[in-house]
Amino acid sequence: MKNLYNTLFILGLFAVTFSCTDLEEELRGVITTNISVAGIATDSGGGAGADALEGAFSQLRGTGTGGHTNWYSAQELTSDEMVVTTKGGDWYDGGWLIDFHKHQYKSTNPSVNNNWNSHYGAVNACNELLAGGSLDANGTAQIRALRAYFFWRLMDLYGNIQLPTAPGASVAQSTRAEAFAFIESELLAALGDSDLSDGVDLTTTALGTAKDAYRLNQFGVLGIISKLYLGAEVYLESTPGALDGTPHYTEAANAAQYIIDNGGYSLCAAGCKGVNPGKRPDVASDPSELEGFPHVFAPNNQGNQEHIWTVKYDAATAGGFNLAMMALHYSSQLTWNFDSQPWNGYSTLEAFYNSFNGDSRQQWSFIEGEQLDFGGNALLDYATDDGDPILTYTPFINEIYPDGCRECGARPGKFSYSQFGRPDMDNDFTLIRLGQVHLIRGEALARAAGDWSLALADVNALRARVGMGALAAMDADTFLAERGKEMFSEAVRRSDLIRFGKYGDSWWEKPASDGNKTIFPIPFDRIQDGLNQNPGY
Repeated sequence: MKNLYNTLFILGLFAVTFSCTDLEEELRGVITTNISVAGIATDSGGGAGADALEGAFSQLRGTGTGGHTNWYSAQELTSDEMVVTTKGGDWYDGGWLIDFHKHQYKSTNPSVNNNWNSHYGAVNACNELLAGGSLDANGTAQIRALRAYFFWRLMDLYGNIQLPTAPGASVAQSTRAEAFAFIESELLAALGDSDLSDGVDLTTTALGTAKDAYRLNQFGVLGIISKLYLGAEVYLESTPGALDGTPHYTEAANAAQYIIDNGGYSLCAAGCKGVNPGKRPDVASDPSELEGFPHVFAPNNQGNQEHIWTVKYDAATAGGFNLAMMALHYSSQLTWNFDSQPWNGYSTLEAFYNSFNGDSRQQWSFIEGEQLDFGGNALLDYATDDGDPILTYTPFINEIYPDGCRECGARPGKFSYSQFGRPDMDNDFTLIRLGQVHLIRGEALARAAGDWSLALADVNALRARVGMGALAAMDADTFLAERGKEMFSEAVRRSDLIRFGKYGDSWWEKPASDGNKTIFPIPFDRIQDGLNQNPGY
């Protein structure tokens, strides 16, 4: 992650230095303290108090759910959603970002190492809490399910993993099928049900039903196991990329159905709204409120009626979600009056941006076009590489290396930004939400019956929420496209492409890749410790 240092004004040049790049920008009006401006809310509030489980659940931040080089990077940058281009001397970073995009990652890749280490650190935090003996039945069920979720991430990334259940324990490497069985058993134990194939029975679970999205209730754990079962054909396949594992779509559909019928959650649509923390009072195109879909992801999205399980992020006390820094151009600091200058990294592939094809979710998911500052004036790129100093984000990207255009690529804006924001954002990151559960149910029903028309009801419910007309027909490709529109930037795209057999396809600046690339290599240091490397590495 890039470290941002204090700004210095020298002869009108604004220089910002961080670990991997050297940038020079001439910016005016840099804000370094909190100020109040009429019409703008600078405190989005929210946040649950600490409790005995906080240390373990805080590991969701420590594993980079919304940060650079960890979970978010692995799920997004290896997919057809996002890319980080090398912009001259900026963002090359040893080539690992290019390797991710082209599926040429190695066992020494920084993100491959960081994901392994941070997730096993999270597992150990859960093991320490469970070993302490201080948890009641509900707390024990939550932490076992949370640990299973971290194991699920590791299995999704690396396949053949270790499954330690005691603090600091060293255990043998398990196969992916063994990991799947253990994760399944832990989640079923937390739910108090031994088999979801014939429905859901939660009469003996210690999990509660209270709607605290920072903790795991019955519906959050059902959401986790529905994701596990949805990917069973991948996780139980004979060889990576074969997609021939034992399906568990009925179980996935039953879990999702139970959440929809009994959870009391509802899609955030008309009437579900809040103040827009990114509003510039003098820019008429900025809405005063965010209603429906954009409110699900806003800086003040805490307690949203659609949230089932989220990661608590807060600029002051729970940092780690810094997408504004990761994605936006340096000059965009003056649009939102950030107290630090963004890094101009993550952007969206042109084909993925165009795949929205006028869907209303496009305007809420991306930042594109000519950019304005706080007062509505055109922003300038003082080191322009296209001859036009006005900062304009374009869907087109010229190249991934060595001289990617500084303004190229629509930028992720679904998790929207606050005025006077700090490097860490306030938006809670969605892990399980009702919109996603509808997609899980629709896909699971369709795959179980071999009939994609069974997904129409759930897809059309999400389309209706954003004012789009109903689809009359559905196939696998159409469903994946709809899932992309709904789930962009929520760190699911890599897994989705693998499940749909598309991960090895060629796309912009990426050649076709082999099936072994659907799992990452075991990190080099772990191979030196005696673990077996995955096939093809």
